[in-house]
Amino acid sequence: MKRDFRFYKTTKDEWYIDLPEWEGDPQDLQMIQGADEWLNLMSNLKEVTLTVADGNFENAAYMSLVRLGEPNLGGGGNYLLKYYKNQNVNLAIWLCEVVVFIFNQYPPYIYFAVK
Repeated sequence: MKRDFRFYKTTKDEWYIDLPEWEGDPQDLQMIQGADEWLNLMSNLKEVTLTVADGNFENAAYMSLVRLGEPNLGGGGNYLLKYYKNQNVNLAIWLCEVVVFIFNQYPPYIYFAVK
């Protein structure tokens, strides 16, 4: 799966993914616990569009699944972005079940590039 996603900041500087087909709680679309820092790495603007995939593609960076979260502690997938643009960032990123909605699983690697 490879798809473009738009991410945007609210007036409170909170990042969200624009996912109109999501029927769950809109708060689940907020990018928190490292995901907001990940987006800040890629854009100092109020919006960024990323190409995101579960398979490698040209000029893509990637984050790796470290472990799945405990269901009683919110679940999700814990990812690590080790490098971005040849810089060692070692950024821990927690992603919620919206990842499963998009990919049908927590993929071992999530590849991305600014569009």
